[in-house]
Amino acid sequence: MTARQLVSWGTKELEKKSIENAKGDAFYLFEFITGISRLDYLVSGEQEINNDEKERYEQLIQKRCSHIPLQHLTGVQEFMGYEFFVNENVLIPRQDTETVLEEVLHHVPSGKKVLDLCTGSGCIAISLALLGSYEEVFASDLSKEALMVARKNMERLLGEEKPSMLERFHLLQGDLLTSIEKGTVFDLIVSNPPYIKTSVCETLMEEVKDHEPRMALDGREDGLYFYRRIVKEARAYLQNGGWLFFEIGHDQGKALEEIFSVYEEYENIQIKKDLAGLDRIAFARYKKLD
Repeated sequence: MTARQLVSWGTKELEKKSIENAKGDAFYLFEFITGISRLDYLVSGEQEINNDEKERYEQLIQKRCSHIPLQHLTGVQEFMGYEFFVNENVLIPRQDTETVLEEVLHHVPSGKKVLDLCTGSGCIAISLALLGSYEEVFASDLSKEALMVARKNMERLLGEEKPSMLERFHLLQGDLLTSIEKGTVFDLIVSNPPYIKTSVCETLMEEVKDHEPRMALDGREDGLYFYRRIVKEARAYLQNGGWLFFEIGHDQGKALEEIFSVYEEYENIQIKKDLAGLDRIAFARYKKLD
C-alpha cells in the first residue's frame, strides 16, 4: 500500500466515526509512525509503506476511531513552543491556556517566587520556569499520578533547556494550598483549576469526558468551587503586591469579579479575553491590609 492510499484509508475510517479533523488526524498519525513529513508526502506519496508501519498505523487509527485523544496516542502535546508528555492522568494542555501565560509574563517581572496550583502536566509552571527569570517555581497537585507526569516533563524540559532551574523547581502534593508550608509567600499564584459544572461534564465530547481525568474538569455544582477556595485561602500566601491569576470558562468573567470583590484585599481586578473574544483570564493584585 502506498503512503497516499494509507492516509486516505485512515481519513475515511475516522470520518465514519465522526472524528473532528479526520484528515488532519489521519496524516498526523501517519507522520508519527513513519517520520515522513508533509512535504515529503506531497512529493513522494506513491512510495510503498512497509507492513510493520502499516500495521502500527492501522492500530492507531482504530484507537482514534474509539475517540481516544490524539495526544494520548502520540504521548505529546505542544505548549508554548515546548513538547510536553501527556497521558490519561492529566488534562491535555490547550492553546487557550497560552493566553494566560502571556498575560502572566507581562505582569510579573523576573526574580519572583511563583506557585502553580492544579499543575497537572506541569505545563504552566514549567513554561514559566523556562520563559521567565523567576527566583523559584512551585507546582502543586492533589493527584500523585499527575505529579509523576509533571516530574517527567520537568526533568526533561528543564534538564535540556534550563538545568540551572532544576534546583529551584519544587513539586508538591496536596489539596490546593494545603501543600504549602505556613509562612511561605509568593509574588504570583496562578491556577487553571477544574471549572466545568458537574452537570455539563457528561455533555462534553467523548475525547474529554471519557479520556481526560474528571477531577481536572469538574468544578462542582456551579463550576466555581475551586475559585472561591483559592481566592479566599490565597490571601495568606500572597506577598503584598502579589498577583493571583486564573484561567476561567468563557462565561465566568462576571462571577470571578464578584468572587474577588468579596475580599477588600484584592484590587485591580481584571477580566481578559482570548483570541476568540471569550472570557479566559481573571486576575487581581493583593494588597495587605494595615
